[in-house]
This record gives sequence, structure tokens and C-alpha cells, in this order.
Amino acid sequence: MSPVRVAVAGASGSIGTQTLDVVRSEGPDRYEIVALGVGSSAETVIEQALEFRPSVVAVTDPVARATVSEALSATSTEVVDDLTALVEPADVVINGVVGFAGLPVTLETLRAGRRLGLANKESLIAAGPVVQPLRSTPGAALVPVDSEHCAIHQCLRSSIGFDDGHREVARIVLTASGGPFRGRRLDELADVTRDQALAHPTWSMGPKITIDSSTLMNKGLEVIEAHELFGVEYDRIDVVVHPQSVVHSMVEFTDGSTIAQLSMPDMRLPIGYALGYPHRIGTPFGRIDWSSLSRLDFEPPDTTTFRCLGLAYDAGRAGGTAPAWLSAANEVAVDAFLENRLRWADIAAVCATVLDAHDGAVPDTVAEVIDADETARRRAAAAIDATTRS
Repeated sequence: MSPVRVAVAGASGSIGTQTLDVVRSEGPDRYEIVALGVGSSAETVIEQALEFRPSVVAVTDPVARATVSEALSATSTEVVDDLTALVEPADVVINGVVGFAGLPVTLETLRAGRRLGLANKESLIAAGPVVQPLRSTPGAALVPVDSEHCAIHQCLRSSIGFDDGHREVARIVLTASGGPFRGRRLDELADVTRDQALAHPTWSMGPKITIDSSTLMNKGLEVIEAHELFGVEYDRIDVVVHPQSVVHSMVEFTDGSTIAQLSMPDMRLPIGYALGYPHRIGTPFGRIDWSSLSRLDFEPPDTTTFRCLGLAYDAGRAGGTAPAWLSAANEVAVDAFLENRLRWADIAAVCATVLDAHDGAVPDTVAEVIDADETARRRAAAAIDATTRS
């Protein structure tokens, strides 16, 4: 049997590098890296390309692309500027691009009838109405790489109702680690620093997702993503804080049974699940030592301190381009915080200001989604300016 051909968008990031770890562990007889894509991380992708010898490398930044082209000039690898060029040679595409920039890869992968391992939640959240029809393309499959949605996907496979509208599902329960500020009140978080917010207690992730975890926006966006992925109403999607990050999410069924997926925190498990689906890989990432696992704790989220979770529910229920507005505003606010231009506590305030101004639009085209994203970013930038002047 020929190896599965894998493309990795966002190859220099946390998801991308861990995808390559999985491929190394499984061996070249199982998986072949045929395409890699990055924004501007020239040195990283050069090293990766020399190791894996892909047919295509996409680099969106022109200066970095020139560097990569020169370094790979003696190889057969083609260097291009468009991340969607990664899709054509692949059987499965792992989309680990951070933020709204991952949307074109999501659309092109599904449109081409390929399997999409989706770690880029923003593209589905912002463009759900546009992405959903493409999921019915012959050959297309969307397998979530987020640990929580991968867990739900696995739990739902145990139900006869997996493919018939989930009639047996009572509710979905997403678990949240609580981030670095779990248990602290809002008045205690007025002056938290960038380094404090980036100190996640259980997961090693990129800076944007780590900040989102600290505000619980990451969990809020996952609520919207769960609705889009599994077609479950918002009133049947709950969030519970679970600091050990061992139970990755749960599904409660109509007869009272709850099925959960458990493993130690290791993103290589959901990545491997997406690569191997519908089969499982042979490397046991996240294996639990049951003799040493002493306790599993659960508690409700503090939605007063962590307002972003409630904002995500509001945006999801509003529908249309509201999730796109929230996602875009959050990206802008998080960037401002990481650049020390905005306080951590003001991230939620900026997002709320933008969401309050949502125009109720419902997108029919990608252009309308892009326009919504740009509008929300402008409003967020204005809100940040107003906050910093006050």
C-alpha cells in the first residue's frame, strides 16, 4: 500500500511541527510529506524541506520566499507563494495556520475532495455558512484536530446516531483547563503581564491560542466550532473546567450515559487521529499511566471574570457574520496585548464593543466573509485606540 500523502499548512507552528513528529514516528511507509506551507519562517521550512523532500513548499512572505527558493534551488522542490497550492498533491491536508488566514486552505481542501485535518478553528467559525456546503463534496472529509473536538468526534463514533443527525445525543460537554488564571478574580488580573498569560499550565501552544486559553475565548470559539462541526444546538453545548486536561471532552446520550475520551495532554494524538482516520495510528501518544493518575476535578467556568466565553455564546446564537466579527476582533485585541498595547482585561471589552455593533448580516459568499472580517478588524482597532486614550 502506498503511503498517505500529507500536506502541512502552518508547518513552522506548534501543530505543524508536531505533525512532522507524528510522521517521523509512523515512518515513511505510512506517511509521505508532499507539501509544506509557512508565512515567513524561512529557516524552519528550509530545514523541514531538506529532511522530507516535498514536491511543493509555499511561502507567503516574499522576502522569506526568496530565501527559501535559493536554499532549495538544487532540489526538485517547487517554491510558490500560495498556500492553496499545497492541496493538489495531497491525500490529507493538516491546516495549522493561525487565524483567519487559514480560510483559503480550508475551502480549497474541501472543494478538492480531500481530507482536512482542521486545527484552524477561525476559518470554520468565521465562514461556517460558506464552508458547510463544501463538506458534501465527494471525497471531502473534515476531521477536527483540536483536542476537544477530536474527543467529541471519537465519542460520537460510538453512537448509532453518528451519521443520522445525532438523535441519541443529549448534550456535548467541552472541557477547559481554565488556563493560567483559573480561580482568580477580575480585580486580581488588572495588571497581568504577557509572560504570565503565556504560562499555560498543561498545554504547549502558539502565543495566540495560549492567550485565548487565558481569557477562555479559545473555549468560546470551540463552542461555536462544535455547533458548526456537529450540528448540535448551543443550548446543548456546555463547558466545564477540568484543570488536569485528561478528559478532553464528553458526550452525554439520551439514556443518561456519558462517553468521554481520555489521554494525557499531547496534541500529537488528535493530529494522528486526523492523519489515520478512519483508522488509528500505531504510536501511543498520550498513553495514561492509570497507577499514577490520582484524581480528575471538574468545576463550572467563571463567566464573570472570563467574559469571552459568554460573548462567544452570544455571537454563535446571533449567527450570520457575528462569529466572524468576534473572531476578527479577538485576533486584533490579542495582537495588541502581545505587543503590550492593550491590557489583558481589556481584550474582552474590545470584543464586546465590536460585537455590540454587529450589523446582522448573513454571508453567502467568501467575499462577504472577508468583508465582515475587515469591518470587524477596523472596529476593533478603533476600540483599542479609544481604550488606550482613556
